[in-house]
Amino acid sequence: MSRRGAARAITPVLVAALLVTACGTPRSGALGPAPTGAPTSAAPSSAAPSGRPDPTRTVPSDPPRSPTKAAPTSASTSTGDTVTIELWFVRAGQLVPTRRTRPATVATSRLALTELAAGPTPAEAATGLTTLLPVGVEVTRITDGVATLRVASADDPVNRRLREAQVVWTLTQFPTVRQVRFGDGPPVDRADYTGLLPPIVVTGPIPGDRVSTPLTVTGSADVFEATVSVRVLDAAGREVATGFGTASCGSGCRGAYRVVVGWRTAREQKGTVEVYEVSARDGSRINTMAVPVILAPGG
Repeated sequence: MSRRGAARAITPVLVAALLVTACGTPRSGALGPAPTGAPTSAAPSSAAPSGRPDPTRTVPSDPPRSPTKAAPTSASTSTGDTVTIELWFVRAGQLVPTRRTRPATVATSRLALTELAAGPTPAEAATGLTTLLPVGVEVTRITDGVATLRVASADDPVNRRLREAQVVWTLTQFPTVRQVRFGDGPPVDRADYTGLLPPIVVTGPIPGDRVSTPLTVTGSADVFEATVSVRVLDAAGREVATGFGTASCGSGCRGAYRVVVGWRTAREQKGTVEVYEVSARDGSRINTMAVPVILAPGG
């Protein structure tokens, strides 16, 4: 074979080799270089072969089943000139919340304890609310989210526990307070007193409120299938509105609820907002929380 013929035979082979080499080089373009492997931050896809959790894997913990297990959110609000705080009183051995709006102050913990010791308004007292906190109880210091109080005079364990619960649930509404220490005792928080909450808690409206339609009823509940029912009664006890909603958790855990109801009335009058659970056994109203209000005309 002549040299010219040999060159012609070699040329296709060289072209093919160059094409193969070009296909094997890393590619890049507008989307960036082609990935060559799994990202180093990818989480392991399964547990260790032994069935035990892989210690290198981080698994998110389950969310708290009760709002009281989570870090408390602030229930107080401020408009600059005033501050609205939540107070927890006692009725029939259980905790019940209400609110106060007072001139704004930086000493919100002191204000809350003063209002708590002052006790319920006449409208609140008419529903059975009372306070067990004596006058003069103050926070001595707040350090690392723990508010320390002087120990009050000794009394029976039931009243002491209820009084402590009043203080803890009231003070931990503020972002600077996560726990409360009574004297030299260990710090406690809301989760230590959840057993003193009724099945249904109503945070709005509060006794004596003048309410208009539509009314938003709020609170927390631990009820069957998380279903919360509401009805509004007029001055004569007639049912003028009904509604129901689902709490964020229920049947063994506490969740928040929000129910909106409306009514038709021709005049302003006294009324009652009832929040209750429908019995799974016989359909009756149980665990009812009645809140006396003033109904504004609506329709």
